[in-house]
This record gives sequence, C-alpha cells and structure tokens, in this order.
Amino acid sequence: MTVAEELIPETPDESEEPIKQRKNGLYPGVSDELAENMKSGWADTELRDLEPIPQAAETAARRAALSARFPGERLVIPAGNLKTRSNDTEYAFRASVEYAYLTGNQTEDGVLVLEPTDGGHEATIYLLPRSDRENGEFWLDGQGELWVGRRHSLTEAGTLYGIPASDVRELAGALREATGPVRVVRGYDAGIEAALTDKVTAERDEELRVFLSEARLVKDEFEVGELQKAVDSTVRGFEDVVKVLDKAEATSERYIEGTFFLRARVEGNDVGYGTIAAAGPHACTLHWVRNDGAVHSGELLLLDAGVETHTYYTADVTRTLPINGRFSDLQRKIYDAVYEAQEAGIAAVKPGAKYRDFHDAAQRVLAEKLVEWGLVEGPVERVLELGLQRRWTLHGTGHMLGMDVHDCAAARVEAYVDGVLEPGMCLTVEPGLYFQADDLTVPEEYRGIGVRIEDDILVTEDGNRNLSAALPRRSDEVEAWMASLKG
Repeated sequence: MTVAEELIPETPDESEEPIKQRKNGLYPGVSDELAENMKSGWADTELRDLEPIPQAAETAARRAALSARFPGERLVIPAGNLKTRSNDTEYAFRASVEYAYLTGNQTEDGVLVLEPTDGGHEATIYLLPRSDRENGEFWLDGQGELWVGRRHSLTEAGTLYGIPASDVRELAGALREATGPVRVVRGYDAGIEAALTDKVTAERDEELRVFLSEARLVKDEFEVGELQKAVDSTVRGFEDVVKVLDKAEATSERYIEGTFFLRARVEGNDVGYGTIAAAGPHACTLHWVRNDGAVHSGELLLLDAGVETHTYYTADVTRTLPINGRFSDLQRKIYDAVYEAQEAGIAAVKPGAKYRDFHDAAQRVLAEKLVEWGLVEGPVERVLELGLQRRWTLHGTGHMLGMDVHDCAAARVEAYVDGVLEPGMCLTVEPGLYFQADDLTVPEEYRGIGVRIEDDILVTEDGNRNLSAALPRRSDEVEAWMASLKG
C-alpha cells in the first residue's frame, strides 16, 4: 500500500483539541451563536482557471532525475516549518531549497514524497489544505486564513504544481506505518524526521542531500532566466544607492541597506543574503552586515548585495564605490589591481577548465601586485606556494550561485572545487584586497582600504557570459556612471 493510499482523511471528532487562544486576549471565548454565524455566508472562492507554474516542466524533469538515481526507495523532501522569532511572531518563511527546486512550491509544512513504483516513482505533494471554516480555524487560529491569508486548496495546488496534493496532517502517521527503504532530507521538519527515525540512516540521507546539491550545479534554461532577472534588479538597486549617497552620509550605512532592500522587495522576494553596506574601514570586514557605521566623503563604499527573485534565485554582486564619486590616487591603484585580477579570473571561466583555474588566475595577479608594491617579499611563486598573499586577499575568489547564494554547498569536493566547468554552471568571480586598519605591516595610507569587485558569470558553450555586465567595473567607468546618476 502506498503512502497516498494510506492517507484516507478522517472525520474530525469532538475530541480534537480546541484552537488555542492568546493568554491575554480580550475575548475570553466564543459564543455558540457566534461560532455558528461564522460558519456560513461566505462566497465560493475556489480558483478554477489556474495554469501550471512556469517551471512545472523543469521541476518534473528534476523529479525524474531524482527518481532514476534512487529506484525502489521512498524519498521524502520537506519544505520546513515556521520558526519563532519572538513569543508569537515568526520569521518570514523560506522553503528548503531542495523542496522548492523539486516542486516550485514555497509554503510551510509542505512535504514532497516520491513513492516507488514498478516504473519509477509516483510523486505526491503534501500540504496544509485551506483553513477549516467548520471548526473556526480560518478566523480563530493564528495561522488561519483571516490572519495570514488564504492557502491554496489541495485541488488548486495539484493544478499549479502538476503533482497530486494530499493533506500533510495525515502524513507523519502514514510514514510511521510505511515499509521499505526510505530516505529523507534532514534538518527541516522534526516531526517528519521523528516519524522516520527507525527507518533511515544518516549516511543514506546524506547521499540524497548530496545528489540534490550536485543536481543544481548545471542550471537549466528557466534557472538562467531567473538568475538574469535577479541580476537586472540588483543593477537597478545599485543605481538606487548611488542616487542617495548624500542621504547615507547624513545618516549611516543603514540608509544604503534600506534603499537596496526596497528594490529587492518591490521587484523580488527579498534580498538573497544580508546586504553588506561597508563604508570606510568596514570594507575590510568581509561579511559586515551590521551596517551601522558612518558614511564619509573621500572614503570607499563596498556594497555587496543581491536581489532574490520570487522563485528563490539570487544575484550576488559587489562594487566598491568612491563615496564622493572620485577615487583618490591610492584608492584607484588598489581598485585597478583588483579589477585586473578579476579580469584574469573571468577569462579563466570556460567549459573544460578546472573550477580552481579562475581562483588561481586572480590570486596570481594580486600576489604580483603585492610583491610589486613591496608589501610582501617575492618571488611570486614563493608567495603563492606559501599563501602569503592571503593576509590581504583573505577569501576564495568565488562560488557557485543559484537558489542559495553559496549554491550546491553539499556537493562532493570532486564534483565542485576539484571539478571541471560545464556550460550552464553559474559562479561568482570576486577577488579582493583588504588592508586592515590595524595592520602595521603596510604603509599607514593603505590601512582601512578594502576593495572587492564581484560579478555573476555563466559558463557558456564557447566561454562565459557576465550576467552583471550592465554595472560598470573599470575605475574610470565607475566614476562616469556615478556622475551620470547624480547628475
């Protein structure tokens, strides 16, 4: 018997727990008359003219690939649950990447189950149905329809996602009784994991997670389009920031963060990660997300930000901008060195190249500059062999990009860092130089200057395409661009 067959909805009985009310709510209870009144007089709002989501064909193909990899096994991929922020407020929900990648659905508590059949697998998406009007859930429960909005009915969900939909509230019980080999993506739904605790192993579940991570290494046509949308919105967000740098000077880095966030929320789902709006010496802190510092004319702003689309694909772009619109001579020297390193890195991105090649190419340029400036003793080969340039370059030169800003992180090392680039892969190229404010090994005028330039690069059949090429990179072009926006 399949899980779907086991899930025959039961008729609610009077022993069900009542819907919990706030301890200090102003209404102590609900009269029988009001409860009866709230059950009726509502229009039929079922949506009957829905079309499948745009990526339905792609998600079906992804499920087929997953099915082929694990024949004869039940596969369970949860979306996750709401997380409490404080007391009775929750963080904004974001479905697990694995679940969203395979379904296109983004609602909390959802679970995709692939049930093994003779010919592969049968997929079912388990979701919360619309909140119940008979028992008052829709207006009394904190997650009811009148509090947080309407959920799709199971029929609507089946049409949208191209997968038969069933009630998730019955799933845990059915999984406890199910037999046969099972794998689950861990870390998202404790209730589902508890139901499978005696049926799964960490090793086998990790194989499932790794496969789903590696499946995202090469993007399909839909994903490339979404990444370009994310980048295009991000470019507009950078333009927004440049236009209000005077207001940031009058307030703080948070004006920059807030300005970019507005663009992300208007044109996308959210920011893809915490915006780094690092002015002055804060630019030397790689993940400066406090964004509470001053913004001063004459210093640099390192803005590392990305818009996330409604389908969860994110851009990841960095520009280092002179706050007053003009680089000083030293700022330009350091910026141009990073630009030259990035050019070398981007040139190394092509099909058949080793993944590490772009990092090595960029690091070599930076090491040459550091030796040339007398900040580290050469020769360059010695510097690279010992990694001495890392005092000022600090991080790797890029990473895979997609539904996570650091996408495909669970992939095997041999498939990722030690792998070979293929058309459809998308990665960042982001060299940097950072001279900490307290670094006594460099001349005083260098201290507190941090520069990073980052673009999103798609591997193509004959080389690469810079998805974020609309944002100027060369120092003179950056100055001209800023002047035109402030103009």
